[in-house]
Amino acid sequence: MKIAITGCNGGVGRCVVLWVLKEGHTVVGVDCVIAQDTDFYDNPAFSFHPVDLKDFDTTLKVFEGCDAIIQLAAFAQPMDYKTKVHNDNVVITWNVLRAAAELGINRVALASSVNVLRGVYSTEPIFHYFPIDENHPCEPDEPYGLSKLIAEMQANTIVRRYPSMRVASIRIHWVLPTRARAYRQDHFRVRGDLWGYVQMDSAADAFLRAVTVEMDQWTGHETFFIAAPQLAADEDWLELKEKYFPDVPVKPGWVESGTKGFFDCSKAERLLGWVHTDYA
Repeated sequence: MKIAITGCNGGVGRCVVLWVLKEGHTVVGVDCVIAQDTDFYDNPAFSFHPVDLKDFDTTLKVFEGCDAIIQLAAFAQPMDYKTKVHNDNVVITWNVLRAAAELGINRVALASSVNVLRGVYSTEPIFHYFPIDENHPCEPDEPYGLSKLIAEMQANTIVRRYPSMRVASIRIHWVLPTRARAYRQDHFRVRGDLWGYVQMDSAADAFLRAVTVEMDQWTGHETFFIAAPQLAADEDWLELKEKYFPDVPVKPGWVESGTKGFFDCSKAERLLGWVHTDYA
């Protein structure tokens, strides 16, 4: 399969490119940043295209001939909490989706984020229940999370108009090479992240599965939380929950099932066949 990967030179983009190449696909790498320190520029199955995805015409042209798109191009945090992150992210995602529709590219995966919730970048993290699943309310109060939530609304819009398209919004947690890298000493400060992470190759696996599983597996637009079941903390998840979120209810059956953690990623397992693996 010929797969376009936008934001290919970013931290997540690089590991996704390597994973997709390893699985035998051809990659059209797209980024506005030119990098020389990559492990894949000399791979004959990879081609790089410097493109500003805020320009629709160039976006349309670079995707010609592709079978699928993995859209990773974005600012990955709120930065100054003003306008640029929101505005650029929203424009880029719509251009990618609209170009895919124009070209008949029906397989698209978007990098969404756990920050569609009111989490670590918010003034105060607010969760309505644990474990968090795709039905949990999305109430960001900052521009990065808002831009990701709008991208999901864009995906809902595009599949209504182009029902042959299938779009997956991959709500990734903090992408890191190892669990150890996610550990932080100040549990209170990172409580909005729920002490979570996703191993980078496992995240890449989720993106590739989202565009390669059979088209009859699911249709339209779907969101998927992608997080490791284990925490980047030595304490048990219930101990942390009682200390930092004592008033947040736990859904019936979750504790009794023996499953651990603040996120329920069973939807990704059911529709994508994805299960978190610590490859490193």
